[in-house]
Amino acid sequence: MTGPPNGQLPSEIDALNRDPDPLVSDTRLPFPDLCAEIHGRIAKFLLQDTDDSRLKATQEQTRISLGVVEEALGRYSLPELSLAYNGGKDCLVLLILYLCALHEKGLTTAGPDGSQGSAVQCVYIQAPDPFQEVEDFVASSVKTYSLSLLEYAKPMKAAFADYLHDTPNVKAILVGTRRTDPHGEHLTHFDPTDHGWPAFMRVHPVIDWHYVDIWTFIRHLNIPYCSLYDCGYTSLGGTTDTHPNPALQRNASTSQIPQRTIPNGTKNGIEQPKFRPAYELVDDYEERLGRDR
Repeated sequence: MTGPPNGQLPSEIDALNRDPDPLVSDTRLPFPDLCAEIHGRIAKFLLQDTDDSRLKATQEQTRISLGVVEEALGRYSLPELSLAYNGGKDCLVLLILYLCALHEKGLTTAGPDGSQGSAVQCVYIQAPDPFQEVEDFVASSVKTYSLSLLEYAKPMKAAFADYLHDTPNVKAILVGTRRTDPHGEHLTHFDPTDHGWPAFMRVHPVIDWHYVDIWTFIRHLNIPYCSLYDCGYTSLGGTTDTHPNPALQRNASTSQIPQRTIPNGTKNGIEQPKFRPAYELVDDYEERLGRDR
């Protein structure tokens, strides 16, 4: 994969172009207003005239993905659609695109009591040993984006089986899988689950996004994200199999990977390896270097 133009890091490009205001704030907006704000920000992004090849590529991927989400909204009703959300960067981008498409399709009207609890059904399959930072970010996402989220702490196949039992109307689930993820190489935008798995349509709107596209989108639109990404984590699993990415290590003279509780800083007066933030990584195939599996 080629890097950003002119040898610039993604962070340097973002600093020149990113929106100064966070996409969402701690003040919870009514669901229709939230979706309208997100739609307006993305529309502005797509209309931006730029000579930067990375921004152009991300704009094109955004248009394609919105088309896929809108196709899903045409095929299925809201009660039939759900979104797999675990607080990671890819499903965060997917969520933002989904909310944008809901506004575009006129599907954000609040109920008589002003609520919109069923608009964004989500399933969260928890890691066996979750990071507290991830748990906190998922909880804040539920409040910020008005998610109707069910959580399952079990293997993926069993979790999806339970979820479909608990939400029998669901026929399709939007998933943030990308081409370089495990088992992502041959996926398309719409794929039924494999034989032996609970039956539903997997929808992959961001399947062809590169790692840098994901971070260009998040940083350009100034979308709040899980704090672990600022400590060098690039792919989030559980605490026992996920470490800061060694490709982002600042003092490359040591191969030591620090414990999660001290990803940056000192311990007992001894300087520990320090890691650059996740958005400074460029190569897709280095994304999972911090994962044991």
